[in-house]
Amino acid sequence: MKREVEVLVLSDIHLGTYGCRAKELLRYLKSVDPKLVILNGDIIDFWQFRKRYWPKSHMKVLRHILKWIGQEIPIYYITGNHDELLRKFKGYRFGSLSIVNKAVIQLDGKHAWFFHGDVFDVTMRHSKWLAKLGGWGYDFLIMLNNSMNFFSEKVLGRGRLSLSKRIKNSVKSAVKYISDFELTAAEIAIENGYDQVVCGHIHQPVIRYVETEAGEVQYLNSGDWIENLSALEYNAGEWTLYRYEDALEEESESMEDVELDAKELFMMMQTEFRII
Repeated sequence: MKREVEVLVLSDIHLGTYGCRAKELLRYLKSVDPKLVILNGDIIDFWQFRKRYWPKSHMKVLRHILKWIGQEIPIYYITGNHDELLRKFKGYRFGSLSIVNKAVIQLDGKHAWFFHGDVFDVTMRHSKWLAKLGGWGYDFLIMLNNSMNFFSEKVLGRGRLSLSKRIKNSVKSAVKYISDFELTAAEIAIENGYDQVVCGHIHQPVIRYVETEAGEVQYLNSGDWIENLSALEYNAGEWTLYRYEDALEEESESMEDVELDAKELFMMMQTEFRII
């Protein structure tokens, strides 16, 4: 049974890279029935795209999005830095799909501002080659991480590790960058009178309120589908953060409950038969 979602926000999928968790994403996409979809940048990674690497799972994700277009579900494709090639097609429409650089949508009387967020990145604006070099290094780190996770899960029987996530969270400059990014987005949103600002780019899923001297705004980030496997969902006037790993745990617990109930039912049947 699919869950209905009024607004679904996905970003930083990075199709075409080794780090993309397309199989998990496809499973998630098949579990929801969205009424409006925001693809908030870096969906296809043209920076690291290689002709020799395009798995079937990546194509299946695109096919599922095309299926939504065929069902006339409104989709905003907001361009990011890794899919900036699409920026020259700003304003282009393909069925229910619109390519834009930003979007402002009214949700239950509140104005939500959606954009990817790379506009705040000084490295992107002034040293694009350095940003691309960092992207390739990040992709190599993900490949190394995948090998380590295979050994950790299959050989040692332990959980998954995230090298890149640990590095980002431990480096003070990275933590400061994330904090500055969130504050800058919030300040500009407050200046323009928006109630909510929704970004991607920094791969840090979060929902929180930011208050400044000028006012308050709800800041949201949908995260990514490389490390966090997260998305934003909007229903009945409220945003929630979806995390794939958390959903798996809940699903596993639910299956255990069903199994226990079945055992109890079997014992009850045995009792009944003894009485008979």
